[in-house]
Amino acid sequence: MKADEVSRVAVVGSGVMGSGIAEVCARSGLDVVVLETSVELLSKGRERIERSMAAAVDRGRLDAGERDDALLRIVGTTRIEELEPADVVLEAATEDFLIKRELFATLDGVMRDDVVFASNTSSIPIVDLGAATARPDRVIGMHWFNPVPVMGLIELVPALTTSEETLAFARAFGELVGKRTVLSGDRAGFIVNTLLIPYLNDAIRMFEERFASAEDIDTAIDLGLNHPMGPLRLADLIGLDTCLNIAEVLYAEFRDPKFAPPPLLRRMVTAGKLGRKTGSGFYDYDR
Repeated sequence: MKADEVSRVAVVGSGVMGSGIAEVCARSGLDVVVLETSVELLSKGRERIERSMAAAVDRGRLDAGERDDALLRIVGTTRIEELEPADVVLEAATEDFLIKRELFATLDGVMRDDVVFASNTSSIPIVDLGAATARPDRVIGMHWFNPVPVMGLIELVPALTTSEETLAFARAFGELVGKRTVLSGDRAGFIVNTLLIPYLNDAIRMFEERFASAEDIDTAIDLGLNHPMGPLRLADLIGLDTCLNIAEVLYAEFRDPKFAPPPLLRRMVTAGKLGRKTGSGFYDYDR
């Protein structure tokens, strides 16, 4: 199947990333079925999509009628069998290798043989996920960025086993949903997180050592380097639990101290201070 023949997309996971991916696909005219483990999680994901689209309408980036049409194209399910009619699977489940591996193995028994499996993993090597299926040639990484409706990038990560046909499909699909793609080698962290995590870790260590306040660290980067957001606000946006998970995967693969999670990051995650998603991280937020 070619990307321009896709009419129905399966999105696995309705968290921040999964709901964003579902929204972008629906706004691109595709029917979307979202899989979650509970009706409650599906409801939260739906609310997240509705808030995002409402904000886009308020800012003049989306017509109200287009918003309504896109919402009608998104349905949710807790039954993996209901994904079967989809033409491509976009996996955005929890960043946990064992969970993803089991999910890919299960999907392999449900989906047609020609369906491509694309993982949104931000750190797990794609070859390991492909090995859980009988179609490793049709497994690829498509790493989207938060907030998905706003960020214009997808990192494409083919494994050693990924076919050229699958890579071409992923490139074309990215263009279909309005994103620019870059090609990364298949190793933990890919391009962006290999560069990002040491930067975030250093900022957290600087704050932990009381070298500077969170506000001053972020303001220095905002104005001194012309970044749209400082590192601590960015960590809160990503989710401190996600930052910790990625850092642990990178450190396990490379054993380089620059990837080792700072102690403060671990303590904040243990305390449930995960950033914007919980209303409290390096800053406090209205949820």
